[in-house]
Amino acid sequence: MKKNDIIRLEITALTNEGNGVGRHDGIAVFVPYTAVGDVIDCRIVKVNKSFCYGKIEAILKAGASRMIPDCPAYYKCGGCSLRHISYEAELKAKSGFVRDCFVRLGGFNLNPEPIIGCPDRLRYRNKAQLPVCNIDGKAKYGFFSPRSHRVVPFNDCLIQPRIFCDIADYVMAYHNRKHLSAYDETTYKGLLRHIYIREGYHSKQIMLCLVVTKNTNAYDDLAIAIKQKFPSIKTMLLNINPANTNVIMGEKNVILFGDGTISDVMCQNDISISPHSFYQINTPAAERIYAVAKEYCNLSGNETLIDLYCGAGTVGLSMADKLSKLIGVEIVPQAIENAKENAKANGIENAEFICGDAGLVATELASRDIKPDVIVVDPPRKGCDQATLDAVIKMNPERFVMISCNPATAARDCKYMCEHGYELISYRPADLFPGTVHIETVALLSREKSDDYIRISVQTKDLKRKETICQEV
Repeated sequence: MKKNDIIRLEITALTNEGNGVGRHDGIAVFVPYTAVGDVIDCRIVKVNKSFCYGKIEAILKAGASRMIPDCPAYYKCGGCSLRHISYEAELKAKSGFVRDCFVRLGGFNLNPEPIIGCPDRLRYRNKAQLPVCNIDGKAKYGFFSPRSHRVVPFNDCLIQPRIFCDIADYVMAYHNRKHLSAYDETTYKGLLRHIYIREGYHSKQIMLCLVVTKNTNAYDDLAIAIKQKFPSIKTMLLNINPANTNVIMGEKNVILFGDGTISDVMCQNDISISPHSFYQINTPAAERIYAVAKEYCNLSGNETLIDLYCGAGTVGLSMADKLSKLIGVEIVPQAIENAKENAKANGIENAEFICGDAGLVATELASRDIKPDVIVVDPPRKGCDQATLDAVIKMNPERFVMISCNPATAARDCKYMCEHGYELISYRPADLFPGTVHIETVALLSREKSDDYIRISVQTKDLKRKETICQEV
């Protein structure tokens, strides 16, 4: 095959990047925005030695799961990649993504438990980070187009609350009326980089944070006006990020009104959230996976649990009522302060939170001969580093529970643990991000040959009542 060749192709599977895949003369061809069962005329756009990329020229036969996307910006915006297939097909594909990683990268033959579907496909995000740029002489916000930093403006995003765009529109109108500048990534000049909004799912409290290149009083009048226009905005901040980097947030915050935090409820605990705190972006779906993690921990009330990468403490605090001692570890100072405040606000007295790198603190805890019964980790996409896993192995907990946003690194880390005395008992995908390729996984590992470990099932009657759209695939 050569570039610009047009071939007939049947799509037989989806990749974990959301591309359809078919074969032509034995060569795999990856095509975005296709569905399993599609028969298409495909134009080849890139040729590699063992595979090619293509794009749709014409759909000759639509697969059974193909749908008309519900978002007008879908084919331009890089936020979603699965809005052209049914949700049942999306869940089946995501469960397959996870199983493929655990089989191919982890070497496990164990099938996953049924995937947990999301309660809502729309308006589920509690956070938006909207890049700002100059288009035709005016500052506009939007999302980056796929594999680029070109901003695609939009009037609404179906996976975030409508009020987020209302607030962003108000900020843009003020910004342009005052003739303020937007940041240009090519010249490294300009003031406003991102509009960052958070909302408490249960509380409906909103945080507005403008990411700017320098401290300024240019938004003082905006702070006064927007507080009156949108009473649900409880705090507004400037985040100062002068660096020539793709990292969104800087380290310094300047509070314009409020106390710099908002509150929400997670797993029946009152939670305080700062701009830098990790907080799952889909609250009701996160509560479901935390319930799975708690079931996997199989707590009796006498255990010591270490929660690594604990963020604002939400995972560990959701289990504190079944623990003797909780120790949380997180590298972000603001998040640790939030975690301490959250424990105090909920009357939880058996919790201790330590600020530091998960691997270093875990190593220190292991050197102090601390023997937790259970360790829970919720690492970033890159997974756990080896120092963290080695410290976990040294502390030798009976159970190790991982909540992961990347099935590839989850499979890798589970494999490492199983090479050092643990056994993978169960793992379960959970969808927190409908319309996208992202998928969470909860995994349970236990010390090998444990006589007192009783295999548990998270498919309890209570969870079945709550998970009304849990799909068995």
